[in-house]
Amino acid sequence: MLKPASNRKIILDLAVTLDGFIEGPNGEVDWCIMDPDMGFSDFLNDIDTILYGRKSYDLWGQYSPGNEVSNPEKEIWELVHNKKKYVFSKTLTKVDGKAELINNNIEEEVNKLKNQPGKDIWLYGGASLITTFVNLGLVDEYRLAVHPVILGAGKPLFVDIKQRVGLKLTNVKRFSSGVVQLCYQPSNGIVENQSEFLRG
Repeated sequence: MLKPASNRKIILDLAVTLDGFIEGPNGEVDWCIMDPDMGFSDFLNDIDTILYGRKSYDLWGQYSPGNEVSNPEKEIWELVHNKKKYVFSKTLTKVDGKAELINNNIEEEVNKLKNQPGKDIWLYGGASLITTFVNLGLVDEYRLAVHPVILGAGKPLFVDIKQRVGLKLTNVKRFSSGVVQLCYQPSNGIVENQSEFLRG
């Protein structure tokens, strides 16, 4: 269902380990659980746009699963690839025809997207793009699926955050796999609205 422009949200939805990593030391995501009862397809049906950093788009923006994955997982990737995609990068001059490039004026360009009628917008990442969005106060909702694993090392979710961000817990979901989804909304604004653009 399309929302009026003023009601579109930027949603950071991702998996994180108990010790706060989104990837292992070598980019591993094999710890990430894809349980049907987590309702990820429902989330994908509530968005129509995905925002990627350059590295994340290179890895996952056009990813096609092999025959070894389950049909539900294939359906999830079909839903992902049916969305409008934007890639944020200061080094790229073009991307393939399946995505649009944003390389400057991030706050202005993102607010233009939010001011168009449509569904919610998924901030996919990676970590550097997430940092930029948090520092610019552009994240409207945080949905963190905390997985029952401790990696000990890897790429942390939050780095170089410039100022404290107060959050209000709005929902908690517990799944049979041991994953717990925590949903937050910012409870106060960020005073500093200037951030150096970091490539995701």
